[in-house]
Amino acid sequence: MVIAIASGKGGTGKTTIATNLARILEDRSVTLLDCDVEEPNCHLFLKPIIEKERTFKTFIPVVDLEVCTFCGKCSELCQFGSIVTIKKNVLVFPELCHGCEGCKLICPVGAISDGNKEIGTINHGYSGKIKIIYGRLRIGEAMSPPLIQEVKRLGLSESRQDITIIDAPPGTSCPVIEAVKGSDFILLVTEPTPFGLHDLKLAVEMVKVLNIPFGVAINRSTTGDRNVWQYCKQNAVPILLDIPDDREIATAYSRGELIVQSLPHYREHFETLYEKVKITMKSFEEVSS
Repeated sequence: MVIAIASGKGGTGKTTIATNLARILEDRSVTLLDCDVEEPNCHLFLKPIIEKERTFKTFIPVVDLEVCTFCGKCSELCQFGSIVTIKKNVLVFPELCHGCEGCKLICPVGAISDGNKEIGTINHGYSGKIKIIYGRLRIGEAMSPPLIQEVKRLGLSESRQDITIIDAPPGTSCPVIEAVKGSDFILLVTEPTPFGLHDLKLAVEMVKVLNIPFGVAINRSTTGDRNVWQYCKQNAVPILLDIPDDREIATAYSRGELIVQSLPHYREHFETLYEKVKITMKSFEEVSS
């Protein structure tokens, strides 16, 4: 089972839920993939022993101007403007390239070859029985999807675990889509504030387009207003977890400690969450069939 933890906005507690859920399920074989590559922080709470770190490079086109006929087909194909034909020259803009290699495939004379640039690193390690893989995008790099894709590829191909948890980036843009697509279930984490509700609505619409079973977790549930609950009720969105605004949780978080270890009475919340995820998935499958 692949469970993605996502949120319409940052700071809702997505990583808190991902790491604590991984810890209470570790006896069932868990892999945690931190795909929030611009600011990965699952390792700060799980404190894994890193066994391997490697750099990740992505494709950049190299054009042989002596072979090129300047037909412009590569420029026409690229939707991001990363390769542009101007008279008898071809300009490449690495910062815009998504590494799809389409320009290389479409070139009729084979004038484009493989170049590459380093965009980040990928770390492999273990925290107890939890296997953790996380990417870290280089500062200044704009294109995180290729690194997210590689973290998922490694995690899902190398893993023989029963459960894979993906900590997705915040928001609803391309990096989030790349992180959550192909998941069996998406848990959307929000908070009971106007901003939280606004971004939850965007996230729900995103997940509906992907047609993946989902539910909602409400963090700091004893603050704010009840509009999130009202929205979920009106739209038949299941609420699978709520975590109160507990000072002890905030204290444990500030120390980089897991809730389920510092405050054991919260273990039941996360154990129940997993059971509710399975029930919600089954209900979705019954309705779809």
